[in-house]
Amino acid sequence: MRERLGSRLGFILLSAGCAIGLGNIWRFPYVTGQNGGGLFVLLYLFFLAALALPVLVMEFAAGRAAQRSIAGIHAALTPERSPWRLHGLAGVLGCTLLMSFYTTVTGWMLIYFFKTAAGDFAGLGPQEIGGAFGRMLGSAPLQSAATLAVVLGSAGILAIGLQKGLERVTKWMMAALLVLILVLAGNSLQLDGALEGVRFYLVPSLANMQKAGVAKVVVEAMNQAFFTLSLGIGSMAIFGSYIERRRTLLGEALNVAALDTFVALSAGLIILPACAAFGVPQGSGPGLIFVTLPNVFNQMPAGRLWGSLFFLFMSCAALTTVLAVFECIVAGIRDYTRWNRPKACAVLAATVSVTSLPCILGFNAWSAFKPFGEGSCVLDLEDFVVSNFLLPLGGLCFALYCTRRFGWGWTKFVDEANAGTGPRLPTGRAGALLHAYCAYVLPVVILAVFVLGLLAKFKVLTW
Repeated sequence: MRERLGSRLGFILLSAGCAIGLGNIWRFPYVTGQNGGGLFVLLYLFFLAALALPVLVMEFAAGRAAQRSIAGIHAALTPERSPWRLHGLAGVLGCTLLMSFYTTVTGWMLIYFFKTAAGDFAGLGPQEIGGAFGRMLGSAPLQSAATLAVVLGSAGILAIGLQKGLERVTKWMMAALLVLILVLAGNSLQLDGALEGVRFYLVPSLANMQKAGVAKVVVEAMNQAFFTLSLGIGSMAIFGSYIERRRTLLGEALNVAALDTFVALSAGLIILPACAAFGVPQGSGPGLIFVTLPNVFNQMPAGRLWGSLFFLFMSCAALTTVLAVFECIVAGIRDYTRWNRPKACAVLAATVSVTSLPCILGFNAWSAFKPFGEGSCVLDLEDFVVSNFLLPLGGLCFALYCTRRFGWGWTKFVDEANAGTGPRLPTGRAGALLHAYCAYVLPVVILAVFVLGLLAKFKVLTW
């Protein structure tokens, strides 16, 4: 008997929890800062609707129709077309690789929450705070302990069960996350000088876009739209398999995307106005949260409280994604092996505990390994494989599978997506136009993003 979620709200919050994470709160603000602000945000919203939303509906539909994880979708829907099963295997491996570094970064959030709450950063200057971050990265035991806590805690929650474990915990964490984001955004907007940051963030500026590089801004916006919803590796398809056919999937996808977008935009309202208020460059990069923001909190009234709340918020966001993607891996293990949930969770915990070690050691014992030259590390390589290969190519596979005769096919996809009550995908003439877009335009754009990303990464293309 297939496990079921207890409520529609549970499905929406779990799916949104998978999407909402470090991509929204850690990556989105600094990528926005690096790409000129307002126009990047508009392009991101456009590509979210034009590219990411259709693929999200496809993942939900394939999962619900097959009643399987990414590992078993193709075998259930098109058993006669075995080459598609490679996509299922790639999805499970992709989720595992994602968790091999995502759990480590989640561990950083937990470390910083406890350090900030304990007052370890109080009174430190910018160089001292930067040194503290470097010392954390240099300590393999500390990172290993934090990562292990994330892995074992998450696997333990999943072992309890779908409804009693994953659904119940995620509901509470998502509620805490939404409350914290509103409190923190309200605080940032009240800072002296915050208006300049809001203007940079929300007012489109062609000059800022040209300064960052027009082609770069466009490609980064498309990549962020895919990254933010964790599309392509089946982490959304699994939740489609846990719901009944009472609601149409376009409506559910719109709800998930809207909640995900709300959190991403709110994260920008927390960070970018605070940067403007305290003279911090908005494009400071990945270290913005760990090196720059503690300096901001040190200058704020009640900064220790706000800093603690911020890293608690970050931890909740990251853990909701860990739980959701772990569930995808657990379901994949069970589809392949028919093991019970506790055994699959134990294997998952052991596997990720080992596969996370290269990321951890990449900052200390293996720091001499620089896959992309000076300043790069194992995490950069793992992130590159997931973000630039597995997510876009996985999205391309879903687009082809759900629209072409050599896959599942457009008619079956639309029938599944439109089952139930709520907003429906169009049929008739409008449906034919949508089919043409999803079958031809969408794959070409995804493939173009993939190729441009590779050319830029290896310096073949300069912006």
